[in-house]
Amino acid sequence: MTETSTNIVMTESAIAEVKRLITQTDFDSNTAGVRVGVKGGGCSGFTYTLNFDAAPAKDDEIFNFDGVRLFCDPKSILYLNGITLEYTSGLQGKGFQFINPNATGTCGCGDSFSV
Repeated sequence: MTETSTNIVMTESAIAEVKRLITQTDFDSNTAGVRVGVKGGGCSGFTYTLNFDAAPAKDDEIFNFDGVRLFCDPKSILYLNGITLEYTSGLQGKGFQFINPNATGTCGCGDSFSV
């Protein structure tokens, strides 16, 4: 586990929503966090993942955002360096969004991307 200087941004709205949601889990808020990642699949090649995890894995990069811990595995960080994790709610729906400057293409639903 390492603290990192890799560039990932989490907006205030995303931080607030993670804080709200993590209180609804059985995880210890001192060790738990949100895990972001990338897996193969989707119509554009890669799909984002976002889940709560009780603790970081051995090789994870760890980010801290106003008390919210974000975990990312070394393979995913290659595709997620420079992303902004945003949470929006409005007429178009609500949810987390990945704003990824590395993506060269996305699918129509916005759930997958290519690099």
